[in-house]
Amino acid sequence: MPFSRSQTSRRFLVAIATSLALTAPVLAAPPDYPSKPIRFVVPYSAGGNTDMIARTLAQKLTESTGQPVVVENRGGAATLIGTENVARSPADGYSLLLATSTTLAINPYLYKKLPYDAIKDFTPVIQVARIPLVLVVS
Repeated sequence: MPFSRSQTSRRFLVAIATSLALTAPVLAAPPDYPSKPIRFVVPYSAGGNTDMIARTLAQKLTESTGQPVVVENRGGAATLIGTENVARSPADGYSLLLATSTTLAINPYLYKKLPYDAIKDFTPVIQVARIPLVLVVS
């Protein structure tokens, strides 16, 4: 059964409110962080749900840190392009990845060799949203 419009709106607002906790690690960081713009890589094309969440978070992070947070959409290859880009970036906290279950949980089982290690190459910061999926068959 699909969600009603009010349920969907409520779930989205809860996800956004929860995601604002993303600023907590920034507040706990050294006082000179961030001293330059932050890249927020979304491994999906612009205009989708993941992009919308990233842009909302980027706006709030920009307001709270005083540094620009730039959303970069690097979609393609089942999230491999954007994820590899962040994995090859310096681990200095200036390249963030909005990962999904596809990126970190599904791709390691679909591909024999990935250009990144989902466990070793990334450090989780916060869960931004939780979107349940339901499969219904007759």
